Amino acid sequence: MSRPLWSLLGFELNVALRFLREGRFQSLLIIVGVAAGVAVVAYISALVTGLQRNTLEKTLGAQAHVVLSPPDERVLPALTPQAGQLIMSDTQSRAQRLRTVANWPVVVSALERRDGVVAVSPMVAGAALAQRGEATRAVAITGVELARYDRIVGLRAKMVAGVMRLSPGEAIVGQTLAADLGLRVGDRLTVSTGERSETLRISGLVDLGIKDLNRRAVIVPLRSAQSLMDLAGGATQIDVTLADVWMAQTLAQDLARQWPYKVESWQETNAQLVSALNAQGISTMLIRVVVMVVVVLGIASVLVVSVVQKQREIGILRAMGTTRAQILRVFLLQGALVGAVGSVVGVALAVLLIWAFTHFVRGADGLPLFVITLPPLMALRIAGLALIAGLLAAVAPARRAAHMDPAQAIRL
Repeated sequence: MSRPLWSLLGFELNVALRFLREGRFQSLLIIVGVAAGVAVVAYISALVTGLQRNTLEKTLGAQAHVVLSPPDERVLPALTPQAGQLIMSDTQSRAQRLRTVANWPVVVSALERRDGVVAVSPMVAGAALAQRGEATRAVAITGVELARYDRIVGLRAKMVAGVMRLSPGEAIVGQTLAADLGLRVGDRLTVSTGERSETLRISGLVDLGIKDLNRRAVIVPLRSAQSLMDLAGGATQIDVTLADVWMAQTLAQDLARQWPYKVESWQETNAQLVSALNAQGISTMLIRVVVMVVVVLGIASVLVVSVVQKQREIGILRAMGTTRAQILRVFLLQGALVGAVGSVVGVALAVLLIWAFTHFVRGADGLPLFVITLPPLMALRIAGLALIAGLLAAVAPARRAAHMDPAQAIRL
């Protein structure tokens, strides 16, 4: 029957613990150093992860992950230039008119069958003028099938007044627009798009999380928008939400190759945000690397001092028959013990820091800026990294101790 690892390393473990106890102050200092490094890495990782998650939720909370729309209209040259022929021409860009996605019901059905797609919503989007009394505002009309659109942006959770309902002749408007026009639930609003106009009853007010959207948003039934925009049975775009937001770019490229539509992912429409998130990730990685290097150097320096201080003891152990491998394992165990204890204390300290941030750092509204947590898997990874750092830091001192000449060490 195989024996447990700790029974096989009983001698080495006892010696390692004794060496650590004899240098209590040094051991305590390095454990504190390891704990501080682990706490910094864990706290920064949790903070950046929470910040990125909060930023993505706010950014993607009011938009789709992938948007399909008709391709832009372009003016093609009248003549195809021949080789070596120079043609003087001045082509003016064409004004983009409102167009529909060809065969959009078929496209919607095909998208719903794709793996990773959570929701698909056809939409008619266009500009209009909203009027109530003498007050007018430029608005963005969004015609949707409400159940589908709710799965895209989570509209139900954003309702601040009224009900989430879009019967014929009803509309849901942004709360800022309602304040500008003096609207309440049940009031009527006239929306016009040039030759066409319709009077809508307000069924609810919504907060989309972005002030500019709240000032312009008028959400109506899909058929009402088709009538207002003179697009009978059409849809100007198709919104897609995915289970994994980071797969949006891959899906967009795949759809662009498959269909003759303009396909944009949220990464393309929010390029600066993606760059900022990548910069945060790189900065976090650099902090982790620097802190771990400091931890490794700290453990290595303490163990080097321990080898120098324990030369006589090491010589006696070697003279008594202790093998080089056993001496090597003694100092490797010291590094592992320091890393393990420091990582446990560091994770506990990181949890305390996260609790303090969540409970004491508040925004102007008195609520936490955003919620951060330390997932168990992340904590285990960081603790494992500290343990590996302890082992790596102990390699050089352990090899030096193992190759020490016993006779010379005893004479010192």
